[in-house]
Amino acid sequence: MRKLRKDAKAAEREAHLFKKLQERTGIHFSDEKLLKKAFTHSSYVNEHRKKPYEDNERLEFLGDAVLELTVSQFLYEKYPMMSEGELTKLRAAIVCEPSLVTFANELEFGEAVLLGKGEEMTGGRKRPALLADAFEAFIGALYLDQGLEKTKSFLDEVVFPKVEIGAFSHVMDFKSQLQEVVQRDGSGTLEYQILKEHGPAHNRLFESQVVLNGEVLGEGKGRSKKEAEQHAAQMALGKLNAQ
Repeated sequence: MRKLRKDAKAAEREAHLFKKLQERTGIHFSDEKLLKKAFTHSSYVNEHRKKPYEDNERLEFLGDAVLELTVSQFLYEKYPMMSEGELTKLRAAIVCEPSLVTFANELEFGEAVLLGKGEEMTGGRKRPALLADAFEAFIGALYLDQGLEKTKSFLDEVVFPKVEIGAFSHVMDFKSQLQEVVQRDGSGTLEYQILKEHGPAHNRLFESQVVLNGEVLGEGKGRSKKEAEQHAAQMALGKLNAQ
């Protein structure tokens, strides 16, 4: 009887966890077993061998492929002037473990992972690899439950806006892309100008603009002149692509 009560409490706790998770993500699964599987760690399965639990490793495998595809399509359409090498480099930055951990933490995925007692006691809930795996497994589960378009809509809210605001601009060479556009069109010569410098020497902030034939195409800020110029070029590319 005591074991039955304990199992009932555990089931109630899990149901609450996944209800809150779906509220946070704004996505409600048709098959909640898929959602649960996405957050079931192998250590939990090992401690519940008498029950038909499956861990999230197969869903992680699928989610990794879905992420590669959706991120690739987004970048291909977003940056028409970016070379294959640059696209590959940017995609790698978006789907690498630290980035996936950031996405998982923002959605509080760590709270929903089902862990074995040993993994829990050693801080597994905050382990980067575990969180990154959970994010990939969630993507795999979402793809199976609701298809590619719904998965892309989720990424439109969680991942792609970070690309838009330049969170991965450290691996992107916007200046080279802008130069390529200008040379292709024979528009003239680009000129970068540092407008202002703010702050003490150890914490400098630069403001830059890029000018083409007397017209300001874009402005940007950064902790170095190079970063400020890259952000100015990024804005200029957005302006030119919108024309």
